[in-house]
Amino acid sequence: MNPIRVMVVDDSVVVRKIVTDVLSADPDIEVVGTAVNGKIAVGKLEQLKPDLVTMDIEMPEMNGIEAVRAIRGGEGGTAHSRIPIVMFSTLTERGASATLDALSAGANEYVTKPANVGSVSQSMESVREQLIPKIKALTGRPITVGPAAAPPPPPRPAAPRTGPGKKPAVLVIGSSTGGPEALASVLPKLPANLPVPILLVQHMPPVFTRQFAQRLDRLSPLRVVEAADGSPLVPGTAHLAPGDHHLVVRATARGLHTGLNQGPPENFCRPAVDPLFRSAVTAYDGAVLAVVLTGMGSDGRNGAAEIRSAGGTVVVQDQASSVVWGMPGAIAQAGLADEILPLDRIPDAINRHLAGVVPATGAILAGGPR
Repeated sequence: MNPIRVMVVDDSVVVRKIVTDVLSADPDIEVVGTAVNGKIAVGKLEQLKPDLVTMDIEMPEMNGIEAVRAIRGGEGGTAHSRIPIVMFSTLTERGASATLDALSAGANEYVTKPANVGSVSQSMESVREQLIPKIKALTGRPITVGPAAAPPPPPRPAAPRTGPGKKPAVLVIGSSTGGPEALASVLPKLPANLPVPILLVQHMPPVFTRQFAQRLDRLSPLRVVEAADGSPLVPGTAHLAPGDHHLVVRATARGLHTGLNQGPPENFCRPAVDPLFRSAVTAYDGAVLAVVLTGMGSDGRNGAAEIRSAGGTVVVQDQASSVVWGMPGAIAQAGLADEILPLDRIPDAINRHLAGVVPATGAILAGGPR
């Protein structure tokens, strides 16, 4: 198999060298060129024909957001308008805002630049751990996520069904790579009077989640907030897991509330989807509608098995509309999805299931008709 051809775009000599050295050390990746700003990068696309571009945000002449728009709009790079683009971002309010703008403009993913790291070797390790799995996922290559470890236990088989599942009392959604734009497509199409509370896990660091919740709140009729510990769960409000915290449903004497914890990462992630799904099954006695959107890895698969076993419903995004069909694909391939749908049909599916309506004719069912 030919190596993945990557172009590195950054105005910092140091960052270009770190990224180039890290990528060149991987036998599956070849750095075919670099550029010091977006204008030069767009001009080099036809000559270098990369399979993927890493893009800094703040650069002279043409910044990273402008370059993404130029590539996606075809200006100077029509043949490459679908090339995967990974943004390099700082873990700051400004960096988070700019990264979300870049994702809205058509970038596929982002990594955060090492901050306050004591040595070049630590910076390289940080880039290696974040960037290489995302490059391989976005170009369809096999990846190993995280350090070598025993594989997670296989999911429990879904309970056989002869009729519809329990009518959902809560909506839980998990996503990762490509998830910000997928959520920005789904949530605005849900009504403000949605009859259940919503809990969201998007793999994202601190600072980013607060800004992302604010953006979703502006886009959507629903109220969207970054989750806090101990908020009551009420219909029509969506709680987004904050970076570096698991979000769970907690039963209290005053009813069901959000809970945050910094338990160990699961599936190499915190926040992770599985803890949310497990807690929702317990708190709502299986009356759960789970939706899993685009993302790398398999986070959510084991939680989806528990939801199905308890009588809940699982809907996943299909491969054709996913940026990376890792998380939804793992659930579909395990036979745990009630429906496998393109992104634009998921809002309707959510509304149907919340109304207690079984899948419409023509829906793609994982296990055949119920």
